[in-house]
Amino acid sequence: MQAVILANEPWIRLGCAAALLLVMVLWESHAPRRAAAEGRLRHGARNLAVAALDVLVVRLLVPLVPAGLALVAAERGWGLLHQLSWPAWLEIGLSLVAFDFAIYLQHVTFHAVPALWRLHMVHHADLDFNTTTGVRFHPLEILLSLGIKLGLVLVLGPPAVAVVLFEVLLNATSLFNHGNVRLPVAFDRWLRWIVVTPDMHRVHHSIARRETNSNFGFNLPWWDRLLGTYRDQPAAGHETMTIGIEPFRRRDQVLFTKLLTMPFARQRGGYPIDGGEEPGP
Repeated sequence: MQAVILANEPWIRLGCAAALLLVMVLWESHAPRRAAAEGRLRHGARNLAVAALDVLVVRLLVPLVPAGLALVAAERGWGLLHQLSWPAWLEIGLSLVAFDFAIYLQHVTFHAVPALWRLHMVHHADLDFNTTTGVRFHPLEILLSLGIKLGLVLVLGPPAVAVVLFEVLLNATSLFNHGNVRLPVAFDRWLRWIVVTPDMHRVHHSIARRETNSNFGFNLPWWDRLLGTYRDQPAAGHETMTIGIEPFRRRDQVLFTKLLTMPFARQRGGYPIDGGEEPGP
């Protein structure tokens, strides 16, 4: 069963992501939370082009995906879970939670280390906030994140099905929580105890340093609440808050080619958790 899942893993992920992307785009068209800063077609095409490049780079440079490594680990008994005799459902559940916590820590680290922030600011430099923002990451950040996942597979030894399920959930929640969609306030307050909602994550994309360094969760919202990085609402309100980072405020600075070279620019965006000064040339 796991071998079948692994053989179809790329198509499973792509199919789920494409279906949800379509749903989110239609939802954004019907009930947007904010006015768009630029044309949706141009903005979405740019972000999806970055995502397509990410997939190409990973497929060309990385010979083994986390789910494949999980099968190798199972055969050779690598990882903590292979030393235990726990029920499969428990191992899958623990693996999902462990992977989600690792992604939270990774996200905080990419804000805290200036060199890593240079990569991550490509995601934050988006002048809009919609579902395509959820797939806009620099290829080098994607490769580093993949390396972290591979390391976690070796240490934890999760079932391959859990790894595939986590990847599907991570893609899905990233598309959802970056959505420019409107949820009833009461429903949002209830839902954000279970999953990161668009209103919760939008705070993280605020131009204000104290807000962008909060709400790091992608999937589960618990880590922010437990570790003191949760912020309920943006000070300026969702409709009027400024999205993005300084000093990348012009549209000509966020073109496709500019996004790829952005980490190597002299200006680094000024938001790593390093106590540094505000951005400057």
